[in-house]
Amino acid sequence: MRILIVTAGSRGDVAPFTGLGRRLLEAGHQVTVAAHPPFAALIGGCGLGHRPVPGDPQELVRARTASPEQAREASRAYVEGLADGVARAVADGTDLVLTAFGPAPFSRAAGEAFGVPVVGTYLAPAFATRHFALPGAPETGPPGPEDNLAAGRGVLSRADGFFADAVNRLRGGLGLPVGAPSPSPADIRPVFHGFSPLVVPRPADWPAGVEVTGYWWPARPEGWRPAAELADFLRAGPPPVFIGFGSMAPGQGERLGELVTGAVRRAGVRAIVQAGWAGLGGHGPDVLTVGELPHDWLLPRTAAVVHHAGAGTTAAGLRAGVPAVPVPVMADQPFWASRLHELGVASRPLPFQDLTAENLGDAITACLSEPAHRRRAADLAHRLATEDGAAPVLAHLAAAGG
Repeated sequence: MRILIVTAGSRGDVAPFTGLGRRLLEAGHQVTVAAHPPFAALIGGCGLGHRPVPGDPQELVRARTASPEQAREASRAYVEGLADGVARAVADGTDLVLTAFGPAPFSRAAGEAFGVPVVGTYLAPAFATRHFALPGAPETGPPGPEDNLAAGRGVLSRADGFFADAVNRLRGGLGLPVGAPSPSPADIRPVFHGFSPLVVPRPADWPAGVEVTGYWWPARPEGWRPAAELADFLRAGPPPVFIGFGSMAPGQGERLGELVTGAVRRAGVRAIVQAGWAGLGGHGPDVLTVGELPHDWLLPRTAAVVHHAGAGTTAAGLRAGVPAVPVPVMADQPFWASRLHELGVASRPLPFQDLTAENLGDAITACLSEPAHRRRAADLAHRLATEDGAAPVLAHLAAAGG
């Protein structure tokens, strides 16, 4: 089959689909990923085709710090470009669309217009449940089951509203009926969630056709080798702490660099700092700054991981079996940060807006001083290694005749 994977957002929204895509490729399918242009090299380096979808997610994150009017305009332009890009990617030809949650309404509209089936492939829980509040729900203290359900429905309603105008415009342009309410990601079946049931068990009140498969581990780019500077640094002393905030805080690199340098000095550790979109760096002989590289190679060589608790980095840290210091910023990150703490593999979340050199340094020290964190992290990683998150997707395609 010709399979098109549609995704949007930051690197963490793209990398897992390189792993799923490679498994599909190995099963004999032709696989193309529709994603923003900055990820063309990542996708191509994993042996997959790429169809560009307009939009710069880094600018969208940066716009959050601008005026409300500028933020609204940036969001509008991003969403409209995404809608048109998804439609073009599907129109270019495919037998099946696998869609991430964000662009799902556009994938569904394009699939309907061009007669292509659409399957949901979501990286975070996306159906309201009594068991927990969905990622993105406001934190209001210990909720009950009905509070969780209402909060989840609120998250999904806001997501539908965010895309509604662009969905209706796209459907009209494709000659499809336009109505209210607009089709949403909850209308797609089947849906596979690419995280482990050991981390978030499938809620019993989710509808039929909605599954939790296990993680889709990012593929390592073909021919990748660590830089000599990185290999030398790792050999030069005890395992360092990894510090990275992914796609968060663009433009705050200098401020965060000073903060991280102070925290590392306070904790008395070596550190590898990943620049990310912030342009984060660090100073001193015990700090090495790196760019993008495979987390599956680096993180098992570290003593702990300090990260923003995005879905992708959270998964990578769990796979590596090392404890974490979660520093959530927004969106689904508080959800994953809390889950890490509940699993006993991380210290209590340290919200990004409260971050100082002192409390980050103390959190690193506390994390490294608690052997139970490392023991539980290693045990969970061992169990995660037995899962095959791509298998249910492959089985569905086989049953469907693909």
